Amino acid sequence: MGLDARAFWIRSPGEGEIRPVELPEPGPGEVVVRTVFSGVSRGTETLVFRGGVPENQYAVMRAPFQDGAFPGPVKYGYLNVGVVEHGPPELAGRHVFCLYPHQTRYVVPEGAVVPVPDGVPPERAVLAGTVETAVNALWDAAPLVGDRIAVVGAGMVGCSVAGVLAGLPGCDVQLVDVDPARAETARALGVRFALPGDADGGRDLVFHASATEDGLVRSLELLAPEGEVIELSWYGDRKVSLPLGEFFHSRRLAVRASQVGMVAPARRSRRSFGDRLALALRLLAAPAFDALITGNSPFDELPHAMARLARGEPPALCHRIDYPAD
Repeated sequence: MGLDARAFWIRSPGEGEIRPVELPEPGPGEVVVRTVFSGVSRGTETLVFRGGVPENQYAVMRAPFQDGAFPGPVKYGYLNVGVVEHGPPELAGRHVFCLYPHQTRYVVPEGAVVPVPDGVPPERAVLAGTVETAVNALWDAAPLVGDRIAVVGAGMVGCSVAGVLAGLPGCDVQLVDVDPARAETARALGVRFALPGDADGGRDLVFHASATEDGLVRSLELLAPEGEVIELSWYGDRKVSLPLGEFFHSRRLAVRASQVGMVAPARRSRRSFGDRLALALRLLAAPAFDALITGNSPFDELPHAMARLARGEPPALCHRIDYPAD
C-alpha cells in the first residue's frame, strides 16, 4: 500500500516532536486505521512527558503499542479512535477504538480494535480507555442498589467512575475534590459535589483517585464501619502514610487496589479484555460524558499542547486531539 504516517514522540523529558512513520504492508488478520481523534489522559501522559516514570515501573507503565523506551525517545498513548481503511468487510469504513498512541495512521491486528457503537460519537469514544478503568473498578467494588458512595479525586478516572455510578439505581454518589470548579462537572454527570472538608461521611464505599496522601486519608474518614476504599491511584515510587492506629482498626475498614491491567476477579472467568472495552464503549452513549473532554488541539500542535498540559495550562481532564482528513 505504501502508506506513510506521522506520529507524536517524546524526544526527551519535556520535549515532543512529530516524526514521519513508514507503515508496513498489512498482513493477514491486520487492519489499517486512519486516526480521526485521540485523547491525552492528562495525569498519566503528562507524567510520561515530564520523564516522571520511576525506573522500577518502566515495565508496568508500558502502553500496549508503545515504541521506544522511558524516559525517551518514546511514542506513548492509548486513547485512539479512527476509521478502518483496510480490513474485513465487517470493519471496513467503521469507526473503531484502539489502545494506540498519537499517530495519523497505523497497522494493528484485527483483534486490537473494537467497533464504536452506533449512537456513540467518535469524538466521545476517545474516553473508552478511561471508562474501561471505571468499569473494572465497579466490578472490583460490587456496589449495591442504594449504596452511599463517595468518589475522591475528580480527575479523568474519578469522573469516569462517578459517571458510571450515576446510572446505578438508588445510589447517593458524591464527587469530592479540592477544586470547586469540578462542581460543574459533577452536575453534568448527575452526581453531587463537595469539597473534602464538606463531604458526607457514613459511606458504604469510597473510590479514591486523587493520587494524594491527603485524599486517601480523607477517603478512610468518610467510610461507615466495615466500609471499603477502592484505591485507583498510582503513586509510582512515592510512600504514603495512613492513620491505621486510629479509627481504621476499630471500624474494621478496608483498602483494596483496583488496576485495569487485569480483569477484576469477579468477572475474570467470564469476561475478556475485549468484552470490558466493548461495555465501556456502550456506556459512552450517555451524553453526560462529554463533560470529561475539556479542550482540543489539532494534531500538528500536539508537541506544544502537551507541554502546556504538563504545566497545567489550562487545567484539563481529557484533551482531545483532532486529526486532518487526509
